[in-house]
Amino acid sequence: MTSEARPAGFGALLWLALATFSMGIDGYVLAGLLPQIADDLDVSNAAAGQLVAIFALTAAVAGPVLSALTGAWERKAVIAGSLALFVIGNLVIALAPTYAIAMAGRIVSAVGGALLTAVVSAYVLAKSQPDRRGRALSFVVGGFLVATALGVPVGLVIGQLDWRLPLYLVAVVGTIALIGILINVPKLHLPALSLRETLRPLKQPVLIGAILVATGIMCASYLCFTYATLIFGPRVDGAAAIIAAMFGYGLVSLIGNIISGRANDRFAPVSVITLIIGVLIAVALLGTAGLMLPGFGGAVAAFAWFFACALFNGGSGVALQSRLGDLAPGSMALVLALNASGMQLGSALGGILGGALLVAGLPADGLVPASAVVLVVTLVLHLGISRAARRRGRTPALAA
Repeated sequence: MTSEARPAGFGALLWLALATFSMGIDGYVLAGLLPQIADDLDVSNAAAGQLVAIFALTAAVAGPVLSALTGAWERKAVIAGSLALFVIGNLVIALAPTYAIAMAGRIVSAVGGALLTAVVSAYVLAKSQPDRRGRALSFVVGGFLVATALGVPVGLVIGQLDWRLPLYLVAVVGTIALIGILINVPKLHLPALSLRETLRPLKQPVLIGAILVATGIMCASYLCFTYATLIFGPRVDGAAAIIAAMFGYGLVSLIGNIISGRANDRFAPVSVITLIIGVLIAVALLGTAGLMLPGFGGAVAAFAWFFACALFNGGSGVALQSRLGDLAPGSMALVLALNASGMQLGSALGGILGGALLVAGLPADGLVPASAVVLVVTLVLHLGISRAARRRGRTPALAA
């Protein structure tokens, strides 16, 4: 068996996970340092916030386009190149003397990060044994979630000294991952497809629907997560409790990711997604009732609701990516890039919808049942496209 035909070993997956770890720190830490960034670059907080927004916008557009254009390239080279671009972008931001240069660096890092996300997931799916794909994917994706739980708090602490320090941290971690990938990750050549053949899956309504399911799950999640401090604020005293809640959210998300990886190796991804959405609806309804409790009971209910959301939201990514890999195995990089774009779009829509509801007079607690409404719509869409896919014989039935 050639090196390309052999499944990727633990060492290779570890370096890919470290790459996603660096991206996880970058994806969240700047949002917690906006006042320092604004003061140093002499711009408003709103302008500083655009450094976060431009990353998501650029990644949403660049990911699918670059994945389609590089579909015939050797996968290890694409991973290394995109990671190098991501590191360079972060160094540009860290060294930027002006807001304009920082913005340019943010765009560069987003281009590299968007392609890296899609290609890493496609590589793992292609280089894993069919009965272990879920666990392999959850391990690599887990790097992002570990960064949310551990890397981001560390970044925020050192960022109090200088907001540029976390960016240097991202660049150092990314560089170490790049060296490890160049040495330890096997090459992989996938069948070369024309751009037209690569884009052919976009004509499948079932595939587009599956991506919209990811958008719906993330919209419901960020509708509440974005404004979690407003929900916890009246129930806990001090910032320490809120920081603990965010730290716990990352850890529980990681547990959910691990459980989901194993579940996807035993059951059809469609079944896992159905279970996750159904439980999230129940969690939102029970959370709505629990938040009505006064005093200590309400605080306990808030933490229970928040961590239950973390468990199942953390487990959704592996199942969603596995399903797309089944639907379009010949264009995995593209469809996984589209999935990442759909998730980023859902995150943005959740924040926008939540803000609009608050401006309209809805109390912060009302965002929890509102997320249940979004999830019900998402479940209806998911069941509809799953039924359509079964009729065409493209995916397993809902029963494992």
